Amino acid sequence: MSVSPLRVLSVIPPMTQLNTPYPSTAYLTGFLRQQGITAAQEDLAIALVLRLFSRTGLEEIRSVAQRLPVKQRSAATAFFLEHFAAYAATIDPVIAFLQGRDSTLAFRICGRMLLPEGARFNALNEYLVEEDEDPLGWAFGSLGLQDRARHLATLYLNDLADVLREAVDERFEFVRYAESIAQSAASFDPLAAALAAPLNLIDQTLHSLTLQALARHAPQVVLISTPFPGSVYGAFRIAQTIKAHDPAITVVLGGGYVNTELRELSEARVFDYFDFITLDDGERPTLALFDHLAGQRSQERLVRTFLRSEGRVRYVNFPELDVPFNEVGTPTWDGLPIDQYLSVLDMLNPMHRLWSDGRWNKLTVAHGCYWKKCSFCDVSLDYISRYEAANASTLVDRIEAIIAETGQSGFHFVDEAAPPKALRAMAEELLRRNLAITWWGNIRFEKSFTPELCELLAQSGCIAISGGLEVASDRLLKLMKKGVSVEQVARVTHAFSEAGILVHAYLMYGFPTQTVQDTVDALEYVRQLFAAGCIQSGFFHRFSCTVHSPVGQHPEDYGIRLIPRPKGTFANNDIAFIDPSGVDHALLGRALSKAIYNFMHGIGLEQDVRNWFEECRVPRPQVARHFITRALQEG
Repeated sequence: MSVSPLRVLSVIPPMTQLNTPYPSTAYLTGFLRQQGITAAQEDLAIALVLRLFSRTGLEEIRSVAQRLPVKQRSAATAFFLEHFAAYAATIDPVIAFLQGRDSTLAFRICGRMLLPEGARFNALNEYLVEEDEDPLGWAFGSLGLQDRARHLATLYLNDLADVLREAVDERFEFVRYAESIAQSAASFDPLAAALAAPLNLIDQTLHSLTLQALARHAPQVVLISTPFPGSVYGAFRIAQTIKAHDPAITVVLGGGYVNTELRELSEARVFDYFDFITLDDGERPTLALFDHLAGQRSQERLVRTFLRSEGRVRYVNFPELDVPFNEVGTPTWDGLPIDQYLSVLDMLNPMHRLWSDGRWNKLTVAHGCYWKKCSFCDVSLDYISRYEAANASTLVDRIEAIIAETGQSGFHFVDEAAPPKALRAMAEELLRRNLAITWWGNIRFEKSFTPELCELLAQSGCIAISGGLEVASDRLLKLMKKGVSVEQVARVTHAFSEAGILVHAYLMYGFPTQTVQDTVDALEYVRQLFAAGCIQSGFFHRFSCTVHSPVGQHPEDYGIRLIPRPKGTFANNDIAFIDPSGVDHALLGRALSKAIYNFMHGIGLEQDVRNWFEECRVPRPQVARHFITRALQEG
């Protein structure tokens, strides 16, 4: 092993999450340090939020908002300016409260006399029947002071985010900043135009934070990880700042967005911002690149790397084995401000809140997916297709090391689908070591999850799981090669629930050949699963056909016709298609979203599901009214 003398900085760009750092830099930094490389990391996403949502940040936002003509100010902006003194006095204490540093503020927040209450609070007041009725009593009861306060503080932040969108940048979101610019963007032109525009307040703040990070670490190489389309604009702005500050710094782009959307990249302008772009797992390409920068490897021996040569984009992939999952080492959060993340509570459902509430150490049980057959999934890509598991001893060693470093014992296993065999081994090892952790993760609802295994997982610290029920139709589940049936899902989810483990179901609508009848029946299955206590949370996603999935590669097998995409030079992922069923899935989707939101709060579970489809007439469900109950009895 050759040790690189390079100083490396890995960066998380805005926006990802408020409550915990995205794990890509933690993984890579831990691996690089294991190789003897000087590696640091920064989360510029949380840094940007903390800078904007501070007293100084609000003063800067006010300055911008005051320049808007009075007639152009929205109600949210006008309310902000009118109550600015209250916002300025409360923003720093509220942030400290959401960081867990000032719990006593909950008493004042819950008194509803401290925080200015803008439009986001209107929904609370709609619950009031009598003047003295508690609008949150149904959710929190007479206790739950901290949760109640966190929910109110989250509404307060959302009010401020509305002002930021209206006065500074309409693209701002806490987790999907400027997402539309990068999502399946065949042309680089929209992103190039955005990057050429004058810097707004958010851009200026990110520019300043980037320069501060460079001053702290003096890196020779900066690795920028972009997991989602909503982090791409921020990543390019960071790279733009670095190149203007010191063109000698090598800037590298990688991450989930690159791995799915930029595999056919031919846009040379991208390399005005980045020197190299790497695909798939970063360990091997990064080591090869460092050897190249140190003069120990030719350009022709780079691994899964795009670069610009003589004005054209080249892809170089010298065949070299990836670093085995057992050998990637332990992620490190050293350098990330783990005490500064914000636990927000925008969804009152006890399962749904886990994605935004609490700081979780993110870890994987295995690399890839052991099933890798689902027809809607990117099964041809490395992050799905290459399955490798670490043994239980190694995995729990990593867990212990992370607890020792962070002082926090909550874990979110971010596998595509954690294998039941590996989870059993991990649970047994945790219990053998008498190690108390709290964990949750993603699985397939397969029959291996017996009541006995669910009890074992609960004893090891499992509090919640999520998994794909998708279309909740046996015909369509078979078509998408999901490998489960609705009855099986009912029994598995019931076993988890009986063990005291919360269950979230990923749901899908708009799959090829899905009819209105299929959609109504799916919602009836979901209603019954909620009513039977099998699942506590769910979310309906609109099916998206991607170029890397079996549906995108063999559309004729699914009864659809792809709409040819214009030849692009930048991103390529989602593909439009024509489904001969002619169903208006967007119309149905609004009803599904409304229904699932109510189901999660225990509302409407005894109603005829047709009542949710207010905008259109739909047929009667063909599912027996007590289908799920009978499935559980027969199981």
